[in-house]
Amino acid sequence: MSVPEPAGGEEKQAKEVEDAEKYSFMATVTKAPKKQIQFADDMQEFTKFPTKTGRRSLSRSISQSSTDSYSSAASYTDSSDDEVSPREKQQTNSKGSSNFCVKNIKQAEFGRREIEIAEQDMSALISLRKRAQGEKPLAGAKIVGCTHITAQTAVLIETLCALGAQCRWAACNIYSTQNEVAAALAEAGVAVFAWKGESEDDFWWCIDRCVNVDGWQPNMILDDGGDLTHWVYKKYPSVFKKIRGIVEESVTGVHRLYQLSKAGKLCVPAMNVNDSVTKQKFDNLYCCRESILDGLKRTTDVMFGGKQVVVCGYGEVGKGCCAALKALGAIVYVTEIDPICALQACMDGFRVVKLSEVIRQVDVVITCTGNKNVVTREHLDRMKNSCIVCNMGHSNTEIDVTSLRTPELTWERVRSQVDHVIWPDGKRVVLLAEGRLLNLSCSTVPTFVLSITATTQALALIELYNAPEGRYKQDVYLLPKKMDEYVASLHLPSFDAHLTELTDDQAKYLGLNKNGPFKPNYYRY
Repeated sequence: MSVPEPAGGEEKQAKEVEDAEKYSFMATVTKAPKKQIQFADDMQEFTKFPTKTGRRSLSRSISQSSTDSYSSAASYTDSSDDEVSPREKQQTNSKGSSNFCVKNIKQAEFGRREIEIAEQDMSALISLRKRAQGEKPLAGAKIVGCTHITAQTAVLIETLCALGAQCRWAACNIYSTQNEVAAALAEAGVAVFAWKGESEDDFWWCIDRCVNVDGWQPNMILDDGGDLTHWVYKKYPSVFKKIRGIVEESVTGVHRLYQLSKAGKLCVPAMNVNDSVTKQKFDNLYCCRESILDGLKRTTDVMFGGKQVVVCGYGEVGKGCCAALKALGAIVYVTEIDPICALQACMDGFRVVKLSEVIRQVDVVITCTGNKNVVTREHLDRMKNSCIVCNMGHSNTEIDVTSLRTPELTWERVRSQVDHVIWPDGKRVVLLAEGRLLNLSCSTVPTFVLSITATTQALALIELYNAPEGRYKQDVYLLPKKMDEYVASLHLPSFDAHLTELTDDQAKYLGLNKNGPFKPNYYRY
């Protein structure tokens, strides 16, 4: 038995059609003839491999597309320039200076916007700039720097210049430079030599251009990784006669400095910023806790819930990575050589294993030890298909990438900074940033936490440059506790945080100065 339609149904439907045709755009859509979408030659660009390698070595030629930026400024890059090395270009800024080498000076306006955005979340560093700008505590300082060149470090560089310093700068990582930011610095008059996607030869050439210049000799070094310091020791040892000090911010670089000191070859004072509380507990921990996910998500679109991940190293970087991955539901293993760090991992709920015990089953391998050959070819051979391999340490020595450049393995670039390394049986390992620092190579890092590190670096430079003769000997020093606390205090207003003040009686009871320092140097935060 059929169900009768409601009365007036046909009239209602006709009325809706009539109403719809009153709107011109509806009429156009319903009456327009169907057209076949034409793709023309769009696909040809995806099937071509670059044929010009220029100065790039064989190992770099397969990474040509890694010069594309994954930052918010990716669209600023003019792809027509990709085949021409910046070393072969003749560029000048608006003032007529050519004392720089960047990808494209025309990107300076975009880079200036990036720097201005970063300044909004680096209020403490800007506050330090305003407080000390009148005194010019770095007047006469000639600082040669080798760090990541991002919008955040640009704020540091311009702060140093505002405090009276002259600066020449190179990048400490071939993939982390933001081209538009480097252009903005060059436009502002900073002698910067860096671009994203440098070859190994380019990397050392840029450092050499910063150091080896007629009529200008550095008297301060700001390093990240120790490559600049190493180059000066190797090529221009006489430069150290005028160097007042070195400021180093990475585990790798600090390790190199302690080796020099132990061998009696460190001829100037050096400040170990990496182990200052404001660097280690904030940049290493909180920065990596957020940026590890950013880097992995941007490059692989991986979902972490239920994935098995092994994190090699449970220092501050490892702790940050593990906390973030655990929060997203990953099953996290930890490898460690230090029983104290291993016990911390156990108490935090992670299983401590040897890498060889879990290498066949894990979906992601992350290194953050500062060591070499943590992941070897043997480990890579035993990994499961589609295992993701990346590094969160400063140096590219943790994963044995060199062992993968053999005839039997095929490298396939699938997107910027993402390579599939294919074994003869078809197994693929997903290698990110060719084993270099993941977060700064493949994504960005939180601006606020870099403000803490940058402020610490600026104060360390001021301290070493202005220290009376004899205060610091030819050794490696930690930042004074009072300075650490000062850096922290500059950042508290961002959270509207109000410190409790000791009474005279309380200060006397604890044996402290009311204004700090509040903890002894041996205190573990």
